[in-house]
Amino acid sequence: MKLQGQRDLLLLSEVERDAHVTQRSLASKLGVALGLTNLYLKRLAHKGYIKISMIPPHRIRYLLTPQGLAEKSRLTYQYMQYSMTHYREMRIRLRRTLTEAMAEGVKRVVIYGTGELAEMAYLSLKETNLTLVGFIDDKRQDKFLSYPVCAPELVGEWEFDAVLLTDLENGEKHRELLGRFLAPERKTLTLSLVD
Repeated sequence: MKLQGQRDLLLLSEVERDAHVTQRSLASKLGVALGLTNLYLKRLAHKGYIKISMIPPHRIRYLLTPQGLAEKSRLTYQYMQYSMTHYREMRIRLRRTLTEAMAEGVKRVVIYGTGELAEMAYLSLKETNLTLVGFIDDKRQDKFLSYPVCAPELVGEWEFDAVLLTDLENGEKHRELLGRFLAPERKTLTLSLVD
């Protein structure tokens, strides 16, 4: 699903949830500038998905139109399809990466990250003979999925054969950080590409 479709879905959902939602809060949820949010809302109004009214004169109210409700339903279905496809593809990549690691003699794994991909990695790891030692994360927390979480600089205190990176956007940064704290490059697993 394209980014614009995701933004439209978020905007339509928020307008449906709260007709008095502010552009500032919408901008914050979208992670874009206030002026850009204003343009997105005007575009949705121009397409007939929302109606913008002023009640009282200085208070803006957004109403989802029947067309907007139909578009929100279409985008929700499209997003669900996208999410399921993404989930399946990531599970295939995780299984392949973990199977290759087992073939190379890896037995004990640490997962770097505590996001959604880390949860998928945990589920994939449970389907193998590998042992999960714990999670590494930059944010301070004690447990994730009932396993210990340590800061990257403390990873050298754990006994493990490999670290699985689950933060794809910051992989290089995490790889460098791990190298400084006793987790050499050869012990770092990244997701293999799907054929």
